[in-house]
Amino acid sequence: MPTMRHPVALALIALFALIILGSTIAIVPETKQGVIVRFGDPKAIINRYRPNESFGQTGAGVILRLPFVDQIVWIDKRVLSVEMERQQVLSTDQLRLQVDAFARYRIVDPLRMYIAAGSEERVSDALRPILGSALRNELGKRPFAALLSPERGQVMQNIETGLNRVARQYGAEIVDVRIKRADLPDGTPLESAFTRMRTAREQEALTIRAQGAKQAQIIRAEADANAARIYAESYGKDPQFYDFYRAMQSYRYTFSPDRSGQTNIILSPDNEFLRQFQGGR
Repeated sequence: MPTMRHPVALALIALFALIILGSTIAIVPETKQGVIVRFGDPKAIINRYRPNESFGQTGAGVILRLPFVDQIVWIDKRVLSVEMERQQVLSTDQLRLQVDAFARYRIVDPLRMYIAAGSEERVSDALRPILGSALRNELGKRPFAALLSPERGQVMQNIETGLNRVARQYGAEIVDVRIKRADLPDGTPLESAFTRMRTAREQEALTIRAQGAKQAQIIRAEADANAARIYAESYGKDPQFYDFYRAMQSYRYTFSPDRSGQTNIILSPDNEFLRQFQGGR
């Protein structure tokens, strides 16, 4: 055959066939979604992200396209992260905070993302200043202590809601927003904040102790009143037995031994205190 006599021509034909085949066939990864662009005009979406889709049951695999005409713009389906540069925030209690935060997002509308931004990097660049602005606005409405309380969750939710409104314009969805660190500047502001926190906790402790002492006095007074009522009722039912019982109680405390185990009391036989030993006469 003529082509067999010209190996160079055969190699060129094989190379051209491989180029055509490579331009026609594309392999779509599980972690990617793509926009097929034809002469700058988006024509189709491949392996688009769908919530709760099972691994292995997506649009990943081998696809065909028009060679030299269709281009594929790959877009990540995984959760992406945007880091915010350290921001200085002024809280309502006039504390300047150094805050580090980040947001996680996912591209859920690749066509909108391609039209509005063109790449994930541009989406991150667009979301970064919005995250900083939302963080300053939200933390500026609250005191520093709010970041150390359950209210912090509501703060993050509000920031995420505001950021999501912007992210949807780029075909993205905010998955999570977190504050990594929120520190006071070193030096006098930090020491002043610690002093105020310590003073507030000491005042709270004093208030709790005062309330406890008040409650103890109320309980003790109620117990004494209840005891007096019971004694009065007992005396009214049987005065002699009440007198005998009170005398026994008095003897118990009077004649109880001291630490050495001895008790010495000198009384005259006709002392009124000992009348119960004389038959209660």
